[in-house]
Amino acid sequence: MASRVIAIDGPAGSGKSTTAKAVAARLDLAHIDSGSLYRAVTLAGLDAGVPLEGDLLVEVAGAKRVELREGEDGLRPVVAGVDVSKEVRSARVTEHVSAVSALPAVRTWVTDALRRAVARHPRGAVADGRDIGTVVFPDAVLKIFLTAAIAERARRRALEEGSELAPERLQRLAGDMERRDTMDSTRAISPLKEAVDAVRIDTTNLTFDEQVEAVVERAKPYFSAA
Repeated sequence: MASRVIAIDGPAGSGKSTTAKAVAARLDLAHIDSGSLYRAVTLAGLDAGVPLEGDLLVEVAGAKRVELREGEDGLRPVVAGVDVSKEVRSARVTEHVSAVSALPAVRTWVTDALRRAVARHPRGAVADGRDIGTVVFPDAVLKIFLTAAIAERARRRALEEGSELAPERLQRLAGDMERRDTMDSTRAISPLKEAVDAVRIDTTNLTFDEQVEAVVERAKPYFSAA
């Protein structure tokens, strides 16, 4: 039986997390942000001062009770009982999260945690992440792969961070994203790739509302829109 999950994948800046959250709200489903959980594990390891190695990070994640917990606006990353939604987006976490997320022990731990989170929501969930439809939920009822031109992805990330849209800043962001894409798509464990049965949506020229609607329309055979 297929999991009652809409799996949204795609590279950084393609809009998968914000789109997934909006789609979940439209369809009255839980939103599962896998990236925030990887970031929470990274944050816990950095704060604990341990080497960023798989077994050590898993041990810290368990000891610090890293989890996704229900908040007023959905599931939030929590470390030691504290909502760390802002902290996990810091530059120091961003610097290390790609390497941490490539560790087999961490990926196994996070995958199990994500599946447990979805199991708590029998109506269904919208989950986003770089291997969400290929590894974590390969039996999702709907798989979406969002993509966008690198320049547009950099512009969106700058707006998300509150950065100025200066050409130099956008160029640096685009370079960072291209390096992240290369690292994610070439790693041996759970590389970034489009599931063979995914629906590809290019969001370069779409407004945010249009890309949300594009996913909702494809989800209607499985879930009723609110």
